[in-house]
Amino acid sequence: MEMTASLRIGLLGRLDLRAGRVPVRIGGRHAQALFGLLALHPRLRLRDTIAAELWPDADGPCAGALRQALWLVRSSFAATGLVADDWLEADQDGLGLRRDVRIELDTDRFERLALRSADDDPERAIAMYPGDLLEGLGHECFAAERERLSDLYEDLLARVAEARLARGDVAGARRAATELLARDPLREEAHAVLIAVYGRSGSRSQVVRQYRRLCSILRMELAVAPLPETDAAYRAAITRATVRSLERVADLGYERPAFAPILVSSA
Repeated sequence: MEMTASLRIGLLGRLDLRAGRVPVRIGGRHAQALFGLLALHPRLRLRDTIAAELWPDADGPCAGALRQALWLVRSSFAATGLVADDWLEADQDGLGLRRDVRIELDTDRFERLALRSADDDPERAIAMYPGDLLEGLGHECFAAERERLSDLYEDLLARVAEARLARGDVAGARRAATELLARDPLREEAHAVLIAVYGRSGSRSQVVRQYRRLCSILRMELAVAPLPETDAAYRAAITRATVRSLERVADLGYERPAFAPILVSSA
């Protein structure tokens, strides 16, 4: 194996692996979990430690489960014509990824983009997030890192929704805010973006419904009212929607009715 060999590993969403330029499909959930754990912690570690992390609730030693998972990993490399030991470092007691292999993780690139400040970095970061870490694998050892990256992604969605709205990309702002609320209905800033979006479209009924939905969620889950800035965004959206409605009426040549802003108490 050449010293410049690399493993390109996708951990966001389903496990995706390329050894050099060769795609490798790891078969079996336990084998996928094993390789995912090795990708997150590539240095040589004790097999007993790895097994305990993967199967903490197993009754008795789980060395047999680890051997079976490792056999599936090796078989997956062999099925593509590769020798697994060119990529894996293993001895009687330890297991890891070889130190002379360059490892490229999509999670590292996602996090670098997420933490940079250039205008297009948040957009690029959310575009490369197809799903949560090792989606579909329920092994507890991934829970903390999955939650950390998920929180970072949701913070990015909030930033992107607000940035899109600020530059007039109403449809894009709505998509980002809707996705964020599907993941976490308590994200008040996403509700505020949708309220503003509906105000710009001239839909007072949608503005009111979104605000009422927010009030209900906050009251039931947190026993609090919306923030003052959200109330201000709601009032501005109602005013803007009313103006848009009046403009449409005027364009049709009808006499303008006397509209009054619709205000909803959050109490």
